[in-house]
Amino acid sequence: VQLVESGGGLVQPGGSLRLSCAASGFTFSSYAMTWVRQAPGKGLEWVSAIRAGGSTTYAHSVKGRFTISRDNAKNTLYLQMNNLKPEDTAVYYCARNPNPGYGSTWWNERDYRGQGTQVTVSP
Repeated sequence: VQLVESGGGLVQPGGSLRLSCAASGFTFSSYAMTWVRQAPGKGLEWVSAIRAGGSTTYAHSVKGRFTISRDNAKNTLYLQMNNLKPEDTAVYYCARNPNPGYGSTWWNERDYRGQGTQVTVSP
């Protein structure tokens, strides 16, 4: 399993970025996928998840600003981030869920994670 994130960078408050996660080594369309982030000096924070079937869920802190999506033909997961705030500054990781999205805690289950991409929101 390999997950490679890209698309991070420096952006001003109110700006936008789109993160990508290229997946390989497994049948991408059969698994739920997740974005998590880690701000400096803080623990890992769940951001969003998408089931194999396409249904999505978001953390309260990003709902209405971030959109998770997937392109199964390209084996790629995306995170569109709009109206970015300084508190969104973090390393963003994509992660594979161990199943297509079963159970009540599917959104918070992960078995593989990428190396991360830095997002910095600053004037």
